[in-house]
Amino acid sequence: MSNSTPPLIKAANNSFSIRSLSIKSLTLLGFGLVALPLVIALIFGASQVDTLAKKSASAITNITKAMDSQQLLKSSQIKMERSAAQYLVLRDPALAESYREQSQQILLLTKELTTTSQDKKLQQWVIAYTQAVNALMTDIMPAAEKKSPTDSTIIKPIQAKFNALTSIYEQISQRSNELNTQHITRIKQAAQATRDIMFQSLVIIPISLLIAAIFVFLITSPLKVLTTNIFRLQQGDFDREIKVTGSPEIQEIAQALENMRMRLQALELQKSSFIRHISHELKTPLAAIREGTELLYDNSVGELNAEQQEISQIIKNSVFRLQKHIEDLLDFNIVLDSTSLQDSESMEINDVVYQVIADRKLDIKRKKLKINNSLSEISLFSNRKQVAVIIDNILSNAIKYSPNDGTINISSALVNNQMQLFISDQGIGISSEHQEKIFDAFYQGPPPEQSVIKGSGLGLTIVKELLLRLNGSIELLNEQENKKSDNEGTKIKITLPRAFHQEEQNQ
Repeated sequence: MSNSTPPLIKAANNSFSIRSLSIKSLTLLGFGLVALPLVIALIFGASQVDTLAKKSASAITNITKAMDSQQLLKSSQIKMERSAAQYLVLRDPALAESYREQSQQILLLTKELTTTSQDKKLQQWVIAYTQAVNALMTDIMPAAEKKSPTDSTIIKPIQAKFNALTSIYEQISQRSNELNTQHITRIKQAAQATRDIMFQSLVIIPISLLIAAIFVFLITSPLKVLTTNIFRLQQGDFDREIKVTGSPEIQEIAQALENMRMRLQALELQKSSFIRHISHELKTPLAAIREGTELLYDNSVGELNAEQQEISQIIKNSVFRLQKHIEDLLDFNIVLDSTSLQDSESMEINDVVYQVIADRKLDIKRKKLKINNSLSEISLFSNRKQVAVIIDNILSNAIKYSPNDGTINISSALVNNQMQLFISDQGIGISSEHQEKIFDAFYQGPPPEQSVIKGSGLGLTIVKELLLRLNGSIELLNEQENKKSDNEGTKIKITLPRAFHQEEQNQ
């Protein structure tokens, strides 16, 4: 006979997991497991207190009965001794009857003490006391009938026996007090034990908190994974599959996000492909138009009159504007292309800046601008192409809005493993009414003076989107209203993470 687990049971065991429970079931289970130890501790503590209360009540009752019996026994003994003394002197039958009644009451009390007490030593003293009372009852009446009232042979022996009886009573009282003390000591010990148990049960509180923390982790950890995946989608990373283990509700959300990721990835590829295709198709005829326009404008195919020269200039400016729009469209395609996010590499930021300046050399010479740079030796781990596009767009704006013979300042610093790049110009600056809109797509602020080519309004939008994907930021440091002079222009601060000194890279 095989001892292997049946396949159905094995499959059920494999499929069950605490993470597979619904959020509602997981919450109820966690609440139950947290509350269960506290309830057990509460019930156990209540039972201990109840036991202590019963023991205390029983001990107090026994002590009270013992003290009442002692008082009654002492009172009866005094009355019996008084009746005996009076009878021996007066020989009154009523006094003899009173003596017998007190003696009988004492015997009942001693019998009750013997029955109720479990202490053998106390029982022995009570028995001795009973025997002494019986001896007195036996000796007093016959002796009184034979002797005269003043005969010392009667009084002295009787007095000695009463003294012995009193001595036995004191032994009974002392032993009873010892038992009472023991009862009180046991109550104190039980109270101390109960208090210790209650303090020990407090350990259940951190256990309950630990259980609560575990279930909070089980509930929130899949949500954090979902948040991370949503953030990746927000950054435009559509390549990694979304897989989240957890409750059925979490898995449904994860599946919905995965479907959305696949749809967004397909749309992303379609948009990137379309933009690349249309840009290529536009650049090819545009190059021919630009070349033909240059030939006409330079009078290479014949002298043009003034009107023809003006028309040629309009065509030339329009071609430049169209070329700028196509370049912006290609840059915007970089933003849409999520595959480029994975092409991170270590770079020297100075090399990227110098390359961008070299690409803009003709524009810089045309306006006779001066570039002042105080760049630190900083390396950056990021996407080189995207960083170059960011710097190029900021620098092109600085060139565009700088006056002729102006100065552009470029500097960098390393702060908390973050590269800070500053680019400032001496242009007209950005007024407060335009500062909140400059990063909006297709928004165009006031053009610079003597500008014949209008921008597309995508440059700063591209910069902001790329920095968002690279976990960086852009900040406008100066406001136009606070400028001390007219040549302070605009100052932009770009921050990018994962930066370090080049010496660290060499080490």
